[in-house]
Amino acid sequence: MGRVSLPLRIKKAMPIFPLAPEAGEGGVMSRYATFMSRGQGGLSLIELLLFIVVVSVGLAGVMVTYRVTVKASADPMVRKQALAVAEALLTEIEQQPFTYCDPNDPNVGTAQSTAGCTGGAAASEDQNGAALAGPMPATETRYSSTTPFNNVADYGGFSMSPIYSVDDAATPIPGLTGYTASVAITRAGITFGLPSDAVLRIAVRVVKQPADITLVGYRFRYAPIM
Repeated sequence: MGRVSLPLRIKKAMPIFPLAPEAGEGGVMSRYATFMSRGQGGLSLIELLLFIVVVSVGLAGVMVTYRVTVKASADPMVRKQALAVAEALLTEIEQQPFTYCDPNDPNVGTAQSTAGCTGGAAASEDQNGAALAGPMPATETRYSSTTPFNNVADYGGFSMSPIYSVDDAATPIPGLTGYTASVAITRAGITFGLPSDAVLRIAVRVVKQPADITLVGYRFRYAPIM
């Protein structure tokens, strides 16, 4: 019995990469060339410039937000430190004696008015009603170990920048070199229905930008020799 030969059908393999149409196809080749040129093209100069502008604007916004956030996070610390300085100085002043006479005056324990001080009212801590803008006597300082401030009224007009401890006027307290403190003392007895010199209003202001703190306290003369 003879063998039967079957015709073989060989399929033409598809190319891995698309072949360019033959030149004879006219418009088809033109469209193919256009398609390939579009697929391989990059950004134009205008598109690149537009991209740079958009990114630059975005980064600028981010930096502004970052700067505001950092500043806001630092402000509370500066304010807390300024408040601590003001509280400490106000407490220091309020704990001083509030006598008619200077505590070193021999009559300080017996004087019942400024007239009872050695030298009379003009030499008293009230300074005969004048503005409380300096210590009495004028030789006293906050830092002296021999003639220190020893009366509430002595702090009138006092200021320091930077901040120093009460016993060292040469070395600023670390971390407080950018702070300024000032004190204003005025008579306030009338506010409470008392003689004007019976109450002193103490205003302590501490500044370190952006913080600006003012604390106010009152010292009553509840005993003439204290």
